[in-house]
Amino acid sequence: MLVQSLAGATGLSLLVACAHAGLADVTLVVAAAVTGLVLPQVGPLARVRWRPITSGQGPHQRRLVDAAFSYEGAADEASFAVGPALVGLVAVAVSPGGALVVAAVLLAVFGTAFALDPSARLVSGAPTAASGGRLVTVAFGVLALAQLSIGTLFGATQTGATVLATESGTPGLAGLVHATLGVGSAVAGIATAYVPERVGHERRSLVAACALLVLSLPLLVVDSLLGATLCVLVLGCAVAPFMIGVFSLGERVVPPGRVGTAMTLLASATGVGYALGAGLAGRLADAHGSTAAFGVTVGATVLAVVVMASQQRRLRRAVAVARAEEPAVPALV
Repeated sequence: MLVQSLAGATGLSLLVACAHAGLADVTLVVAAAVTGLVLPQVGPLARVRWRPITSGQGPHQRRLVDAAFSYEGAADEASFAVGPALVGLVAVAVSPGGALVVAAVLLAVFGTAFALDPSARLVSGAPTAASGGRLVTVAFGVLALAQLSIGTLFGATQTGATVLATESGTPGLAGLVHATLGVGSAVAGIATAYVPERVGHERRSLVAACALLVLSLPLLVVDSLLGATLCVLVLGCAVAPFMIGVFSLGERVVPPGRVGTAMTLLASATGVGYALGAGLAGRLADAHGSTAAFGVTVGATVLAVVVMASQQRRLRRAVAVARAEEPAVPALV
């Protein structure tokens, strides 16, 4: 984590230097790709710490982990709102390159602080007897497909917002429109901590998927930036509950020693879905406008509903089996 934070910050700074030096586009693309490869997966690395942090809490551990994942989901979604806004403000006040430099400084400072936080020792010092076991199972594949669908929603929604903003003559507002997705999602993410424990995460994810489908439909009829902003804001209220449910299931259906890898793979599936959604929505938008792009958003929610509705029994069974096989973890002091 420490190495990746410093390497990522260095990569962002070098990317700005290459751009200001007027190097060829292919050089910038390669520099950006290499920088992307070394950027740390902060979200998954944070989530994997909660189990050892809450060990020794007995019957309360499961509830504490659920609450922690709700906070993590809210924080992730808030970053989608704060990040574009901060970058936009710095880009206007200073320059686009200045915005990347600020991002590099933030990554170096807070990435280093996170890497050196005492909780990191809990993970490295946790028992490793359970590090074996299968990671790739059908149940985990279902969760990866679910995250692929939500990533597709992200990519298609941003593309649709960009096309709509461009059509209205204000392309600079596209990022702010997409950022509102994180506002509603952050609020809903915090609220999920108060859902009764008896409501399983597979059921929560299904309800959230259905909400995504219903709330995405108005995007097919919006014709203004204001309308799209309101729709995206409300749509975000179902995003965090869905993702929190999926990641919580991912934490439960894999062996304890594989949680870090599982969280990273689910985050990667989201990124792959983002690329697929943006690419497909972009091609459709070129031919048919923003409505076609938002059609991909709706299609992604349909996929999420189908996946979660058809796999409820499998996911419940996987959680039950994992819980029965879970070894007792001694308290860490």
